[in-house]
Amino acid sequence: MNVPVDALKGHLDLVLLAALAEGEAYGYALIDEIRGRSDGAFDLAEGTVYPALYRLEAGGLLSSDWTVAAGRRRRMYRLTKRGRAELAKERGEWKRFSDTMKAVVA
Repeated sequence: MNVPVDALKGHLDLVLLAALAEGEAYGYALIDEIRGRSDGAFDLAEGTVYPALYRLEAGGLLSSDWTVAAGRRRRMYRLTKRGRAELAKERGEWKRFSDTMKAVVA
């Protein structure tokens, strides 16, 4: 079951930051990682992910460098110190929201 991209509105940054918590990755690898972690429910389009990555980088939450792997140029993204702090903050907010929703709808 795919979740509509609209359902992630307001949570895409958290999803991307969390996917980068274990280490650097390029855009398509992030899409694949998120798809795998969600058992296919979050099948994000490149047109959704790349603008978000650019915005997160412009905001200082990510940094990136170009690299060549298997003859292909790839932009590798990683969390900055500020990005790690933002991820911790957003995880806390998500937990409070999730716990509250469970209490209300369960």
